[in-house]
Formats: sequence, structure tokens, C-alpha cells
Amino acid sequence: MKQEQGSWLSVSQLTTQIKKTIELDDTLQQVWLRAEISNFKKHSRGHMYFTLKDDKSKISAVMFAGNNRRLTFEPENGMKVLIKGHISVYEPFGQYQLYVRDMEPDGIGQLYIQYEQLKNKLEKEGLFSKARKKDIPAFPQEIAIITSPTGAAIKDMMTTLKRRFPIARITLFPVLVQGKEAPSSIVAAMDRVTSMEMFDLLLFGRGGGSMEELWAFNEEEVARKIASLPIPSISAVGHETDFTIADFTADIRAATPTAAAELAVPVLKDLEHQHTQLKVRLHRAVKGRLDNEKERLNRLNRSYAFRYPSHLLKQKEQELDRFIERLEKSLIAKKSVQQERLESVYKRLYRQHPYRLVDIEKNNLHQMNGRMDKAVKRFISAKEERFNHILQKLHILNPLDIMQRGYNVAYSENGTIIKSVKQVKIGEEITMYVKDGSVKTKAESLSDVSLWQQDHPDQQE
Repeated sequence: MKQEQGSWLSVSQLTTQIKKTIELDDTLQQVWLRAEISNFKKHSRGHMYFTLKDDKSKISAVMFAGNNRRLTFEPENGMKVLIKGHISVYEPFGQYQLYVRDMEPDGIGQLYIQYEQLKNKLEKEGLFSKARKKDIPAFPQEIAIITSPTGAAIKDMMTTLKRRFPIARITLFPVLVQGKEAPSSIVAAMDRVTSMEMFDLLLFGRGGGSMEELWAFNEEEVARKIASLPIPSISAVGHETDFTIADFTADIRAATPTAAAELAVPVLKDLEHQHTQLKVRLHRAVKGRLDNEKERLNRLNRSYAFRYPSHLLKQKEQELDRFIERLEKSLIAKKSVQQERLESVYKRLYRQHPYRLVDIEKNNLHQMNGRMDKAVKRFISAKEERFNHILQKLHILNPLDIMQRGYNVAYSENGTIIKSVKQVKIGEEITMYVKDGSVKTKAESLSDVSLWQQDHPDQQE
């Protein structure tokens, strides 16, 4: 068996890969299971370990303490239960197992499944969002109560409301709170409350009971009606541990009917006490303000201005004369300063006047033209002098001028200037250039310069 180097997996890597694959499967992350408990064991730390089985298969399961402390019953071997959880892998043993989040005894299981499905549906629609919750009025005057007229809930709420806030007017809308007709009865009562357009607050609920007895408040039509109410609502369904769909859609959920009444209204005696304290504080503040104003008025009455108004008027007239005199001096001084500034600006403006600037530039241009003419003449004169000097040199070095004095230039047959007898052979044709033409001749003999100098001593320099 061959395998490429580095491609072998370890056991832990394989187990981790299997775990990731299972956890990415959505169908295995929301499992609803009906099964029987066996091998039940509760750890000292509160975690529950057990096996779930039916007549053909079994699976290991665990329910951690954070989840099982909400259970209202004690699981045991042989008990049939409804489970909600997800599948994952316990990596140290490479064993897949069910991690239980919720557990109910089988029997109310179908209702519980319906409850969870509707709860998830409405939550996704935003019916439980805090953003749509309405604030409860601080001092409700008209309160509507929807509940059974014969239950303990109405007695608890009425007693608490009258004791805490007796000035509020309370209207009971009797309904059925359990049974098949209960949901439509509750919805109809809420419609009546809305149509009357006179209530500040709505309380609804009932006393405790089993899940089947509270089911009317888990119906979708009731939940949607509560969410659409134009007035704030408080739910008070069952006992403190009971939660219904209506609790989530209401603006506030109260643990009990009595708690709902306490949330709905303040204590009137406390308000009266606060009112009395505020009244005393207001009276003290007003009295203090009046005393201060009276003292201020007395000071004004005792002042010089009110006792001798004519003297004060004359004094103010004198002050006015001084102010007018100071104002006139100030205006004159300011005018003088501004006049000087104006003259200074005028002078600067004159110096910068376009016509004057043009004249200045014309004069500058004339001077520059004069300087340029002189510079050009000097430049031309220098160039002429240099040209004449070079021309004289050329005359001196010009071979034609030398030839005018009787000299000639000899060229060989191949056109090379003959500078030495060594370049010429006897019988070779030579071209001699003189001042007015050329002469062709042949070399008949050759002699060096010493013999020629002997024969022509008069030609030596």
C-alpha cells in the first residue's frame, strides 16, 4: 500500500474532520427526538449522562448542568421523553453523541414541538423584537383587563390595582381562558378594547395550569393580535416558571397576575407623599424668591435715584454733555487719522499709476537701447579686429603667396606632395605647380640637399 509523503492523517485529525462535517449539517444541529432513557447517571457537577434508545437503536447523550437546571422533573431509567438538541463528536473517544438542550416527558411532546416551532417562526418575523415594544404609561387612567371573571387572576389584579392606584378606572372583558373556544374569545375581546379607543393600558392572563390548560395563549392568532395592539399590554399568564407565546409578544411579561398589576400602576400614597414634598419645596422656593425680590425692591426705593430724581437727571445730563464732547473729539481725531491715511494711499497710488509706470519703463527702455547699441558696436569692432588679425596670418601662411615669390609645389604620379627626393624615382613623371599654372616633367637624376646647396649658394638663406 503506497501513499504520497505527508498525506497520511492522524486519528485526531480524522476525528476533527468528522466532527466538522457533522456540525456543518443543519439537519443534525436541530434534532427533535422521541426516545426512552437508559443508563442514566447524574454527575456530581450536575451534568447528566444517559443513553436514548428505541426498539432498534440507541445513542449516547449528555445534558449539561446549564441546561438541565431548568427541568421541572427528574429523569430516570425507562422514562419516555421528548428531546431537543444537536449531534456532535466527543473527540477523545471518537464517539458521536446527542447534546441535549431541552427535555420534556413524552405525553405533552406534540404540544411542546408546536410551541417551539411557532416561537421560532414569530421570532424570525420580529414579533419579539424590543424595538417594537411600547412603553407602559406612568399614570394610566383607563385600564382594560382580559381574563376569566371567575378565576383567581382577576381577584388578584383587582385587589392590587385598587390598593395601589384607586383612582384608575378598571374595565373587565370576560373571556374563556382554556379550551377550543378560548383563542377566538380572547381575540374578540382585544378587538373590543381597541375599537373603544379609551384605554391607556391592557392587562391579560390567567392563573397557573398545565401546558394544555395554558395553550390558548400559545395560539398564533392570539400572538399576532397582541403584537398588533395600538396600546401597551402586560401579560400575566400562569405562574412564574410558565412561559407562553403571548408573554413574548406582549410589551411586558409579568411573572404573576399580581406582579402585572404592580407593573401597571404606581402606589397612589407614594405619589401623594411625593406631591406633598414637592409642594413644600415649591412653597419654600416661591417664598424665598418673593423675599429676595422684596428686599431688592426696598433697596431700589432707598436708592438715591428714587429719592432725588431731579438731581439724578441733572447729573445724567452733565454726563451726557461729557460723553458728547468726548465723542466729538474722538470723531475729529479719527477724521484726521483717516485723512492722513487717505493722503498716504493717494501718494502710493500716484507712484503706482499706470501712465507714470509707462513713462518710467520707456525711459528704462531708451537707456537699455543705448547701452545695447554701444555693446553691439564694441562687439562688432572686436570681431573685425580679430578677423583682420586672422586674415593677416592666412596671408602669411597662404601657399599661393609663397608661389608668387618663385616657389613651386611638386606632386608625384599618385597625387602625393613630394617633400623628399626619397619619394621620387628616376623616370617618374612629376607635376610642378607654379603661380600661374602647372608643368609636367620627368625625374632624370636625383641629388640630396647638400649637393644642391653647393651648386646654388645664392639660394641659401
